Amino acid sequence: MTDRRHYPLTSVSADGWFDKLGESSPSFRQLCDAIGKQFLAYSVIAGVRITAVSIDQRSADASLVDFMLDDQQEHRLALGEFRRRVAATMLAEEPVPDSLPENPSAEDLQGFLGGRFVLLAPLFGLGLRELRVGGGKPPAVLIDLGGARDEVPLTELHDLVRDRVRASAQAARPQSPFAIDLNVIPRAERANADGDWEKTVELLGPWPSPLSLLLRTAEGQSLAPEVRATLARSLALLGTAYAETDRHEWAEDVMRLGIQWGQDGPAAGDLFRRLGQSYVERGRSGQAIGFLRRAIALGARERDTLPLLARCFVERGWMLAAAVVCDQATAVGTPAAELAEARTAAEAALGPAWKKFREHVPPPRRIESPVYRAES
Repeated sequence: MTDRRHYPLTSVSADGWFDKLGESSPSFRQLCDAIGKQFLAYSVIAGVRITAVSIDQRSADASLVDFMLDDQQEHRLALGEFRRRVAATMLAEEPVPDSLPENPSAEDLQGFLGGRFVLLAPLFGLGLRELRVGGGKPPAVLIDLGGARDEVPLTELHDLVRDRVRASAQAARPQSPFAIDLNVIPRAERANADGDWEKTVELLGPWPSPLSLLLRTAEGQSLAPEVRATLARSLALLGTAYAETDRHEWAEDVMRLGIQWGQDGPAAGDLFRRLGQSYVERGRSGQAIGFLRRAIALGARERDTLPLLARCFVERGWMLAAAVVCDQATAVGTPAAELAEARTAAEAALGPAWKKFREHVPPPRRIESPVYRAES
């Protein structure tokens, strides 16, 4: 019986390969967001070159992926089908040699382990440290997993990786339109309060597609007003998280869906405010004004909405309107610092005439503003 041989896998390990790949690509993050990090990695391993992605915000699985294979022909699939196919490619059997030379090269070690599995293992937190063969035992790999180190047979490693691929494919399947867990919302509220925007996206990101479908059903239309308001609030949380991470188009689509759910209920005003704020941050003040006015009409908190409206008026050159709104905002308790830039610009443009007007017509006194309680 021959002794068991141990081969360090330092020259073979692909730890961090996917993140390093992204360092040289300015569109890497956008592709990860659109395709899904693991599925983008699967496509790279499979030799698929993605050339374009057309996002459907209402139904992510209906987004279109353009890509090229070895045949150099352009192909197009819906995102859901694209994910299914690249995952299936990862699950296909890969021929591996049944023996290893006495002094194997890095290529020999990689081929024996299975090249695909060498690349897949790091995606699931599996660090390949040492290959062990011979000694009358099946080949095994020493792996790092979550700070622990263990020896597993090579066949079990392959099965473990395949299980992780299957789990990722299962998790990416569209949820039932009616499988919405409202208990997730308080966790998303806490995440937004902590500024953990990606956590909110993780919790609520799958919701827009099923909620869009549910909205069109008789069951969705018959939901109690308080349930509809809760769903609208959840979409406001998600829209805010998208806006805070500079995914403004996604934010706006999500908040429009939230407005449909909220109708003219208590959440609608805040959704219109958040939608207007997204337009303001993108430099589209003219379009934002209508949303912000609607927000106020539906009961959004004026303390937060009026400063945005004043900024829009300044950017549009409507200085008298901006000055009046600044005074209204002060009256409902908006801190002076939040109005300073708009007020300074407006008063400078209006000149002495505005000061003289205010000497004869004082600004409104501080008043209590209607407060929309369901805030995130």
